[in-house]
Amino acid sequence: MTVAAAVGGTAGAAAAAGAAAPMVATYHGIEIPAGPHLTPGMIRALQDGRFEAAEVGAALAAVRPGDRVLELGAGSGAVGAAVARHSRTAAILAFEPNPRLVPEARALYARNGLERAITLRHGLVMAEPDAPATVDFHLRGNFLGSGLTPRRGSARAETVEVPVTRYADLRREHPHNVIVMDIEGAERDFLRHADLSGVRLVLLELHPRIYGREGLRDCRRALRRAGLVRDDALSGRGVGVYRRGAA
Repeated sequence: MTVAAAVGGTAGAAAAAGAAAPMVATYHGIEIPAGPHLTPGMIRALQDGRFEAAEVGAALAAVRPGDRVLELGAGSGAVGAAVARHSRTAAILAFEPNPRLVPEARALYARNGLERAITLRHGLVMAEPDAPATVDFHLRGNFLGSGLTPRRGSARAETVEVPVTRYADLRREHPHNVIVMDIEGAERDFLRHADLSGVRLVLLELHPRIYGREGLRDCRRALRRAGLVRDDALSGRGVGVYRRGAA
């Protein structure tokens, strides 16, 4: 059985588990069910509202009712759930490459009655015209810590094969005007190749520790070429908010 098939087959079980699991935090009105991916530090951050605070704060300020959102890097599901609950989006299509997080996020959506508001797929979205059908994805340590390149010298890395969706195809399948993106450094290549026409808002976590200052400049140049302007009021702390036209 492929990883994708295994992930898809656990959706119903995850929903049932999420409904039955004890609640460990309330985050922007979202009930967070217990799960093996939640460390004590993450639970405290969720309880205190510090978890992805800059990203969520910016999203709740910038995403509008009726927006169609593409979320790249769903993680635990908490960020997308908060956006869906408070911003009254028309639809959110989310992707998460880590197969161990997909059932946990689906359980969170089910716990909060958001199964129809958010569709979650296991996989990666790549904008390169020659993107492969699958890529190797590396899991390591706490399986929230993962990426396309394993940490140097890590003996705990595990590699899984992850399906790829080409962004050009996805634009036709899921027309969207908002992108929320936290993909651990892969934003540089995505933005370099993505056609962002029709997208009015990009909210992303930037990772200069991965690609350096030149990579950060690449991201900003790509967004400017697409006609997106940095919103200085909402950007900061590693989060960039870019709007079409004047901020």
